[in-house]
Amino acid sequence: MPIATTAIAHVRLTVTDIGRSRQFYESVFGWPVYAAVPENADAAIREQLAFLFGGVIYDIGEALVGLRPTGTGTFDEDRVGLDHLALRLASLADLEQAAAHLDELDIPHEPIKDIGVAYILEFRDPDNIALELTARK
Repeated sequence: MPIATTAIAHVRLTVTDIGRSRQFYESVFGWPVYAAVPENADAAIREQLAFLFGGVIYDIGEALVGLRPTGTGTFDEDRVGLDHLALRLASLADLEQAAAHLDELDIPHEPIKDIGVAYILEFRDPDNIALELTARK
């Protein structure tokens, strides 16, 4: 019998510089931090939060998005693994506001595209991870 899933629980992205990536994701999305090791954490807390690997987890509502520092390298959607991360917005107007926000942050992005069943807005994070905002028609 197939496994009956109901939603994606979390996604964790690997990044090269956690500080730079946190600044990017927090300025773009403003997600609240769900879990991170506090700077003044004692050894017991650090051990308890070792699963974070020095990263952070954000609460985006119905799911969690984590960032984990891994060292070097750059993202390439043409290798096995992640192609892109798409996040849903409610409407075309929200996509237009998102594009304006990216412009304010000087983050390059593609123009909003009509792909038939939805509209999409594509851009990349500091590690070149392909991100997409989408609004269904």
